[in-house]
Amino acid sequence: MKKLLALAICLAMVIGLTACTAKPAPEATAAPAAEATEAPAAAEPEAPAAAGIAKEDLKIGIILIGDSSDMGYNYAHAHGLEVTKQNLGLSDDQIIMKENIPEDSACADAINELIEAGCQLIFANSFGFGTYMAEAAEAHPDIFFAHATGPINNGTNMCNYFGRIYQPRYLAGIAAGLKTQSKKIGYVGAFSNAEVNQGLNAFTLGVQSVCPDAQVFVKYTQSWYDPTNEAAAANALLDMGCDIIAQHVDTTGPQAAAEARGVWGCGYNADMTEAAPNAHLCAPIWNWGGVMTKITQSVIDGTFEGKLTYGDMIDGTCDLSPLTANCAEGTQAKVDEVKQKFLDKSWDVFQDGVTLASGEQVAGSTFTDDFIYSGMDSEAWLVKGITVS
Repeated sequence: MKKLLALAICLAMVIGLTACTAKPAPEATAAPAAEATEAPAAAEPEAPAAAGIAKEDLKIGIILIGDSSDMGYNYAHAHGLEVTKQNLGLSDDQIIMKENIPEDSACADAINELIEAGCQLIFANSFGFGTYMAEAAEAHPDIFFAHATGPINNGTNMCNYFGRIYQPRYLAGIAAGLKTQSKKIGYVGAFSNAEVNQGLNAFTLGVQSVCPDAQVFVKYTQSWYDPTNEAAAANALLDMGCDIIAQHVDTTGPQAAAEARGVWGCGYNADMTEAAPNAHLCAPIWNWGGVMTKITQSVIDGTFEGKLTYGDMIDGTCDLSPLTANCAEGTQAKVDEVKQKFLDKSWDVFQDGVTLASGEQVAGSTFTDDFIYSGMDSEAWLVKGITVS
């Protein structure tokens, strides 16, 4: 979590799902104070979060880059909003969903339509929606905006959110490392940005923890949601001799390719076992409902903050799907051992530092939450053992 990322991302995580402190965003412009008449000039208006919104009056919009039935990233996000609705006792008519919205001016149009429909809180789930969300947040200081995976927030009425999806990515890497026979693992990524690369790095480190000689080969599709190209990238990696396909893209295409070729796979966003029952090992998964509920409740309470909001494995925002019978013997015990370290915070993926593909050593102190979210924004940050193909 995206968007695995075009998965960002992946969310994260998302988060990250992401990802994605975050890069500077345009400052929100406060509405001008009314001119004084008989009374003294009015004080500066409070930030929009101060008043809160009665739960029964709240209307929420969500913008998805793909289809909510994709059983991947968009499904996970739509499900997260459904969980939020149930958690807070909202009704169906308080939710408006916009699906299959591209990362262009169509996003701005969708935002305007949601505002005209009365939405006071708008979620958007793809990295490329960030600029349009920021512009709308500046133009509408009384509306709240929550952007998954991207780097932009404004300190007032726009937050970004993700989860520590890199932790279940590492666990999926363990499963892949214990299963591979060729020691060549393929990874279908959306873009070479921070959201995708932090997960790719964590996955590779997980592989290397149990199979030090394994190599991970990544192909970037330049899109979060492109079923045809995702499958094509997976097949190209399989042609290179990879016997496992992992992914940070939105659909089940890479897992279906692994199934068709008789090899193994690690999905993303949701449990993809149904799409590839004979191939799937496990998947880093999102339950966006945890962090989305937190954000929505803050709007109701009047405590909304325009900052990066993280979810994690502890609050259930992200996790690893149940291991399938396709996994190697001993995988469950090893995964459980490392997962417990994440849950009790006794160890984390990057805390011991890494060796980059260039040979440079990077100290663990570099990998703050903010850096993991937004710092690994180019191929120069890929760890040793990864080849871009």
